Amino acid sequence: MAKPADVSTKKLISLAPDNWVRWVTQIPNLVAGEILTSEFQWISRESDVLIHVTSPQEGEFLLLNELQLRYQSKMPRRMRAYAALAEEKYNLPTYPVLINILKIGNNEIPTSFTSNIAGLRAIQDYRVINLWEVDVNIAFEQPLPCLLPFVPILKGGENESTIREALQILRADEQLNQLETVLAFFATFVLESALIQEIMRWDMTVLRESPWYQEILREGEARGEARGEARGELRGILSSIEINLELKFGDNGLQLMPQINQINDLERLKTILRNVVTANNIEELQQVL
Repeated sequence: MAKPADVSTKKLISLAPDNWVRWVTQIPNLVAGEILTSEFQWISRESDVLIHVTSPQEGEFLLLNELQLRYQSKMPRRMRAYAALAEEKYNLPTYPVLINILKIGNNEIPTSFTSNIAGLRAIQDYRVINLWEVDVNIAFEQPLPCLLPFVPILKGGENESTIREALQILRADEQLNQLETVLAFFATFVLESALIQEIMRWDMTVLRESPWYQEILREGEARGEARGEARGELRGILSSIEINLELKFGDNGLQLMPQINQINDLERLKTILRNVVTANNIEELQQVL
């Protein structure tokens, strides 16, 4: 059996660590050292990457990278906790960076955590990078190969020719070609599935190998299950479908819920949930229904 492709956050950053740390911090001459374990006593997350870095101006410190598929309101508190745990474990100051992949609204994303209890303050600043605001040319020019799989959702990267260019670079490099499934997954947000199949030259079921596909599916299932505990498994799956429809298609997606709510077959509902993740538009989902 073939070994699963390593398309983890750690793998992405390790492709060009020096370029990555300079880009996320905007600190020139920064040098990436060892990628440290981000497993702490109470928490361990695959989306965290902790790097020991050195700078002629700043000296040694830790660069904490937190990649989020979508921003969540609990992230400021979490960034505070991660930074404090990293500093406690390695006895070095920490520079936290939050990288958000998919846009879910127009609300401004905070760049710090603050609390004030009886006059005692806690403050944790962190840098925020929203990939939808990043110019796609950066991925090709710096170069930043770790950004190539995200080309479709970068600013100006949604057109077919740019996605084909990114794919060509990935396929030409033995270290990068395993990232093709990640590129295909994010392409589903901007291109028709038929066109993606033509570009990639493989069946879209390969998308299920992408960890981002798995994460978005788990996200919906987990939130649906939480709601469904009091309603039963069927209601849990329906809630999961509703959440994913709203996250991916907004109000247009929610317009399908009256039709979906009429379905009582659990396996069919699970199939619909999987299709919500990979569908590029509402019309594809209507065909499934």
